[in-house]
Amino acid sequence: MTWMRVMPRCQNRTYKRPRGPPLSIHPLEFFQAKKVEKTAKAKMILYYLASIPLAIICYLAWYLHVPWDLPSLPRIPFYVSILGLWSSMGQDEIYERWLRKPLEAHGAVLIWFAGRWSILVTRPDLLTDMFRNEDLYAKAGSQKKIPWSVIATLVGDNIINSHGDTWKLYTGIMKPGLQKKNFDTAPLLLKSRRFVDEILAEQNSAGRGTGILVNTFVQQWAVDVMGMSFLDLDLQSLEKPHGTVRLEAIQSVIKLMLFRPLFFNFPDLDQFAWLIKSRQRAYEIMHEFGDTLMATVLGRIDSNREKGIKPAEEMVVHMLVDAYRDGRLTEKQFKDNLKIVFLTAHENAQQLVNSMFWEIGKNTEVQTRLRAEILSTNTTTPTSEVVNALPYLTAVVYELLRLYPPVSQLINRVTVRPAMLGNEIPIPAGTFVGWNAYGVHVNPAIWGPDANEFKPERWGRTVGEMHARFRRETVRGTYIPFNAHSRKCLGQGFVLLQMKILLFEVLRRIEWTVDPGYRLKMTPVSYFLESGRKSTDA
Repeated sequence: MTWMRVMPRCQNRTYKRPRGPPLSIHPLEFFQAKKVEKTAKAKMILYYLASIPLAIICYLAWYLHVPWDLPSLPRIPFYVSILGLWSSMGQDEIYERWLRKPLEAHGAVLIWFAGRWSILVTRPDLLTDMFRNEDLYAKAGSQKKIPWSVIATLVGDNIINSHGDTWKLYTGIMKPGLQKKNFDTAPLLLKSRRFVDEILAEQNSAGRGTGILVNTFVQQWAVDVMGMSFLDLDLQSLEKPHGTVRLEAIQSVIKLMLFRPLFFNFPDLDQFAWLIKSRQRAYEIMHEFGDTLMATVLGRIDSNREKGIKPAEEMVVHMLVDAYRDGRLTEKQFKDNLKIVFLTAHENAQQLVNSMFWEIGKNTEVQTRLRAEILSTNTTTPTSEVVNALPYLTAVVYELLRLYPPVSQLINRVTVRPAMLGNEIPIPAGTFVGWNAYGVHVNPAIWGPDANEFKPERWGRTVGEMHARFRRETVRGTYIPFNAHSRKCLGQGFVLLQMKILLFEVLRRIEWTVDPGYRLKMTPVSYFLESGRKSTDA
């Protein structure tokens, strides 16, 4: 008999004999495997997160590096340029601590400004070389340097920062209205009287012996004088809250937004304004200012022409409007130059008046002597002839401009080709170069050991001597409150007259002192009193 082992057959299946021992996974081993997997993922995440700051550090190192082809000059530490992010130090304090020594020793330094390393100059012979060679050291403002930025949106391309044929076009149109031999002093006197009235009213309201703040009144006065003297507009900023239109109020907002240290030193951030609500608002304000100013100016001129009202004198605004209407200027060029007239014609005066209240308020001997000279004229209606004949008044204004230049530092020139500044400092093409007027004006090698002191007597005894020194120092590059040579400020004559008229009226009617708790803070674009109270007594 044959024995057979019969294996069961499954339909449609093939039977496979298992190979090796059966698989068995212990629960502990399973969880350990899962743990290893999670640990690996966690490490990957940590590596990724760690790479982000590393990438940022690498980018900043590249962004902040000093280009190899810049000249071998002392380098001001990068952090000095961003002190405004956490420090309340003024520009004069920063200069004394970090800039004075290298600048007085070498005449020029490398400094971080507006998103790049630039060259800052204070040595007079280097300055005159730069000022005289306009074709080599070309004017190039924010519209060229950082065209996407908020500040470029505000100022645009204008008579101050343009170059070549464009600058010649603007100058040909605007110069007759900015550089007059005789300005009408009636608007200056009218607004100066109103200014003093407002200060006295504020003092009476506060009570005798109680300090008052004058910064707001100074801005309102400056805006009103600018409007009546250059734009044929009485904006009535002193008479009404924010004036007849929103322009003076917009100015206050602009000054708060424009020079925030983070965006001022890293203008590339403005390219991401769509992510930053405050910068979106800043762009809106800049456009509102330009549109409002243009509409106000054109509306006023058209209304007067329809009524047959002719201006008492031809102003720069009439010249700009005519050039715009006959096609010599585009709408943007017209608007940009309107804006720069508005901005510079009031801001420079505003800064100078703030410094005047500070310096003469704490220097009572100067105040007493100046008042005596003014009262000796026996007039309450000063003309340009009267104020220009007063030697001590002239000396005080010149000395204010020396110690408190309205624009203390400006870097707005670029080398169009490789240059040799002063025949000793090689500068590659495309490098931005600027100057520090404050540094020039307080250099003891130029102005003597008392350079930091307010001494009007240094200018001479007669008006003729003072004018001669003013011109001599300007040509030498040792006195540059208005720049120098072909690009000197066309409105400097008006600024001097404006200050003399205001000082005449203020000193004639007011005596004041400054609270010892006050300080005058110098910012990159302004001077203002802070921390304390200012006491003004009639």
